[in-house]
Amino acid sequence: MTNPTPTPNQETQSEEATNTLPGPLRCLTGAMISGGLAIALYSLTSSIAQSFASKPPPASNMTVLKIAIAVRTLVVGVSTLATFIFAFVTIGLVALAIKVSFQRLTNRA
Repeated sequence: MTNPTPTPNQETQSEEATNTLPGPLRCLTGAMISGGLAIALYSLTSSIAQSFASKPPPASNMTVLKIAIAVRTLVVGVSTLATFIFAFVTIGLVALAIKVSFQRLTNRA
């Protein structure tokens, strides 16, 4: 039967694993993936907005018109939000890669 209480050696290993930063290459790889998704989402957002702009909403009833405008606004807003989230993640990962690189350079000296 195993003892569920961690030994002091196991505790220090888990603390070291959680406190270490990823390498710059790993950060830049994640930034490239996130940046690619941001560009793809920007293209999708642009095509959605152009599609909505080219087709007028149905004007048969004022309530229907208001609901159609609200749905269009929400769709474009959600896709824009997703685009900016991935763009900000890209910026953050590039900044983290720069920080980790500087830390590794200063620790060598």
